[in-house]
Amino acid sequence: MSWLERLFKLKEQGTDVRTELLAGLTTFLTMAYIIFVNPSILGDAGMPKDAVFVATCVAAAIGTLVMGLYANYPIAMAPGMGLNAYFAYGVVKGMGYTWEAALGAVFISGCLFLIVTLTRIRAMIVNGIPHSIRSAITAGIGLFLGIIALKNAGIVTAHPATLVALGDLHKVEAILAIVGFFVIVALDRLKVKGAILIGIVVVTALSFVFAGNKFGGIVSLPPSIAPTLFKLDISTALSVGILNVVLVFFLVELFDATGTLMGVANRAGLLKEGKMDRLNKALLADSSAIVAGSVLGTSSTTAFIESAAGVQAGGRTGLTAVAVAMLFLAALFIAPLAGAVPAYATAPALFYVSCLMLRELADVDWDDTTEGVPAVVTALLMPFTYSIANGIAFGFIAYAGLKLLTGRAKEVPAIVWIIAAVFIFMYVYIGAH
Repeated sequence: MSWLERLFKLKEQGTDVRTELLAGLTTFLTMAYIIFVNPSILGDAGMPKDAVFVATCVAAAIGTLVMGLYANYPIAMAPGMGLNAYFAYGVVKGMGYTWEAALGAVFISGCLFLIVTLTRIRAMIVNGIPHSIRSAITAGIGLFLGIIALKNAGIVTAHPATLVALGDLHKVEAILAIVGFFVIVALDRLKVKGAILIGIVVVTALSFVFAGNKFGGIVSLPPSIAPTLFKLDISTALSVGILNVVLVFFLVELFDATGTLMGVANRAGLLKEGKMDRLNKALLADSSAIVAGSVLGTSSTTAFIESAAGVQAGGRTGLTAVAVAMLFLAALFIAPLAGAVPAYATAPALFYVSCLMLRELADVDWDDTTEGVPAVVTALLMPFTYSIANGIAFGFIAYAGLKLLTGRAKEVPAIVWIIAAVFIFMYVYIGAH
């Protein structure tokens, strides 16, 4: 295994092959839902679901493989939730563009992404994020994971009067999710290896007995990707009307992925003096995955917050990401088996990780309201607007605004002023996505 050691520097990060592979399996199980959810959402935009299924798996594998082998981070990638909804319901169904033109817009945004990454503008942006906002991004992602987990478990549900309400706790799914949560926390506290994965497997096993889960087999041949491959319409995407769409894709991709990278890396203890050593490599993996995904036939590919589950399971290097990539490729053939893991089985893992990520708020200077308030704004807006990018945007605006109004404008890095101004322009001129 010496070549693995040379490639991923396992000992340096205090990990081993078994731990990394286990972490990869844990991450994959928590995000495997995307290979079924993404085709469903993009299918509503008129895209062929079978081809999107293949594009989703292949795009996720390419992006995650580059992240693992090139950047050596335990962060997995796949078409992002939120951006796929904006693609389908905002751009195609809402604005009336074809899905081919929407793919063209994703491709252009990915090219812009590559440019700002190669010119190190994006690294400058990330490294210019104030400490309080950086801590809040990790906590905000934790809150975001929390609401996703509670929704998937059926513990939180939509309500027309109060927006959210307590779900039906008599349902087997909710009970199994609660059982899974206690199993994971207890095992992790007892330092049992693979605690999160064991919790997911236990709930999945119980789901066959108590929740009527059906086993659909193990192996099936993947469908053709031809209906979406190279079908992007770049010429329409370059027209004036859709340039707003390109800008929204670009800004959301930029800050969604950046926030996730920083949050997960921070949780893994991979930040040095608040910075990521191989940030530009990670950003390059991210941006190239967007371009590849648009060519294959899926909406924007981005770093996944569920990677935090693998990090909690001990993942510290790119070997974790390589394991995830291989599992995405395997999912092309074992879709029935991957589909046997219900959302309420992975919900306890996400909720536990959510609980752990909130500790980052302890690093915020609460005695200085110009630091503490923007941090809270950042953290709360992520789950409440269901967007990491919106949380970061309002956090930057609040940070710059409060420093200005209290006569401390000199404390604000130049890049923060620029980003705050760009987001204000976006919300005023374009409107929220």
